[in-house]
Amino acid sequence: MSDSQVTIKLTSDEALVLSDWLEKLQMTDLSRVVDDPAVWAPIHRIAGALDKSLAGLFAPDYDQRLEAARQRLRPEED
Repeated sequence: MSDSQVTIKLTSDEALVLSDWLEKLQMTDLSRVVDDPAVWAPIHRIAGALDKSLAGLFAPDYDQRLEAARQRLRPEED
């Protein structure tokens, strides 16, 4: 097996929403859903990479930024 890497590109909205969700995932007991301990390694790695790349995680208006990103990512209703 090679040690090649995979690159995933996300918009800033996608990164913000995913980062928030991963934070909640890591703080929740989801052993029923994440039943293989090997899955946690990439989850933590992705979460760490997102945390490093998102400058606004500790901004005072973080909640507003997150909600605005969620709204932009939700499919429009007809």
